[in-house]
Amino acid sequence: MHSYIVQQRIPQALLITGNKGVGKLQLAEQFAAALLCEQPQADSHACGHCHSCLLLKAQTHPDFMMVQPEEGKTTIAIDQIRSLITKLTLKPQFDRYRVVILNPADKINNAAANAFLKCLEEPNERTILILVSDRQSKLPATILSRCQKLAIAMPDKATVLTWLKAQKIQQDASVLLGLAQGAPLLALSYAKDETLTQRNECFKQWLAVAKRQTHPVLIAEQWLKHPEAPLLFWLTSWVVDLIKCAYQNHAEHLYNSDLHSSLHSLTRQLDLKGLYQLYDLLLLSRGRLESTINKQSLFEEILIQWSELNRSR
Repeated sequence: MHSYIVQQRIPQALLITGNKGVGKLQLAEQFAAALLCEQPQADSHACGHCHSCLLLKAQTHPDFMMVQPEEGKTTIAIDQIRSLITKLTLKPQFDRYRVVILNPADKINNAAANAFLKCLEEPNERTILILVSDRQSKLPATILSRCQKLAIAMPDKATVLTWLKAQKIQQDASVLLGLAQGAPLLALSYAKDETLTQRNECFKQWLAVAKRQTHPVLIAEQWLKHPEAPLLFWLTSWVVDLIKCAYQNHAEHLYNSDLHSSLHSLTRQLDLKGLYQLYDLLLLSRGRLESTINKQSLFEEILIQWSELNRSR
């Protein structure tokens, strides 16, 4: 970002990509602040106290726009893009840039994407478009081809653990990072919203199904209270860890290192071929989340297959 500003080669459209929880939106917002700042610092960061910076902090800057799915909606709709296009026909009110952030850009629906192409093909005066996405493949090729791309790499584990400790996250930091697949901001949010407690509750229910102490349908109904995507990742991570345990992998190589003892004891009685079949079902289920499939039916299918896998031992 610094080099863009120093070299005065500000892209008219920039796509920031990377895994969820690595700070893409925060980086986009910092870049926007630097572009809008009236007195940028030597390192090209925003000063934080000029009139423009104060307006941005108050969320009232006339030359900054955030486009994201409206409350209760799952996509960026064409009406939002039409409204944006109308606003962009006017000149920026200040002498610096005008910045638009689309987040997450992959949530733009087809009609809105077609309309948004007008912004990319006919850029407005001093207007910078920043697209943020952790699913670049979901964006239309016509949009991808018109953006410069900045991929955010995942930081190494040691660096993230040090950072988490600086955020006062001491207990279970390594486990949280495993659940967040290495993403620092996601691990931090998990620490704050008691994700580990929820995962532990679901794991106990998972074990209860394996031991035939409860019925898969009952657990599937209870699991509807949890967000589907994280829950499916937990399930997938348990199966991956079971496969690793079958090959005698050490606890530190698992997603769920704190569950090593329980997972290892399960592998003695599970068929490896059956685990791979369950893993395939979980991957298929993750793709089905965006369809209209009944979520309880989805979890019932997974839990019944898990139950049968344990019954066949």
